[in-house]
Order: sequence, then C-alpha cells, then structure tokens
Amino acid sequence: MNPLLRTDRLLLTPYTPADEEEFVALFQDVRVSRWMGDGPATEAEDRALFGRIFTKVYAEDRFEVWAVRADGALVGHAEIKPTEASGGHEIIYALAPPAWGHGLGTELALALVGHGLTTLGLTEVHATVAAENTASLAVLGRIGFEHVRDIQEDDGSTTRLLTCSRAPAPAERATQGQTQA
Repeated sequence: MNPLLRTDRLLLTPYTPADEEEFVALFQDVRVSRWMGDGPATEAEDRALFGRIFTKVYAEDRFEVWAVRADGALVGHAEIKPTEASGGHEIIYALAPPAWGHGLGTELALALVGHGLTTLGLTEVHATVAAENTASLAVLGRIGFEHVRDIQEDDGSTTRLLTCSRAPAPAERATQGQTQA
C-alpha cells in the first residue's frame, strides 16, 4: 500500500472510490490533460484509468500513485513509477488550475523526489515534460533537475527528459515531513 506523504500544505493519500468524480474532473480539464501522457482523453477513458488504479496499480502493487489534497480537497494527482522513456523511475504529477501559482507544484515535486531518493532508495529520479510546458520545466529546474535529452514524439512535438540525482537540501526536506502509513 502507498505510504502517506505530507508536506507543509499537501497530503498525498491513496485514492478511494469516492475520489472518482474529482479525478475525472482533473483529467478532463484540458489545461491539465494537455500536458499528461498523450493529451486529453475521453471521460470514459479517464474513468477506466481511475478504475485501473484499483484493479491493477494498487491490487498488483505496481507503483505508487496518490491523490493530492490541500485543506482536505483533492487538488491533484501524483505518481512515481518505472517508465521505458526514462529508463528508471519517473515522477508524474498534476495540479488543478486553482492550485497553480502558489508554490504547490514545487512542494509536490520535492516530496516525490525526496520519497524516491530516500524511501525508495533510488539513485536518481526522472521526469518527462513537454518542451512547451515552461512552467513545469522551471519548477523542476529550480529543484535540481537537469536536462538529459530530448525525445521526438510521433506527432512532431518534443519531450524533455530531466534527471535529478540529489536529495532535497535539508531545508527542503524539513518541509516534506514524510510519514509512512
């Protein structure tokens, strides 16, 4: 089972079936989904994805995936999992637009990196980000990710592969307050 992760303002918990509507709303928001995977999906596809979190990811203990909550409300999604594109473990996260611009993306990314490098014992973690997603590239650059290479996608777009091989600085770790459940 996924551990709980805490930061100053965020709580990362395993999803519950009651989270389905908020999950679907997050992934149906094109401001979010345009940066996720292959881009926007149908509502039915997002509902099926939510179902697979329980039937595959959690049931088979494939990787860690969380609902991201602030003040009790679901405000995002987070994962850390092995991916072929990265050749290692990749952090994946998304926040709902009302949560943008408040430093929560940085806080969330730091928690995921810290979890990967300390709790999971990884030597590095990766992220893949669309070259046009300047906000996410800036967040990851600020916390120590370095550009490794570009991946040319079938649709002609470019995805940047980034890697971080350092644990967050002590001041950053202090804000994570990770706890195991």
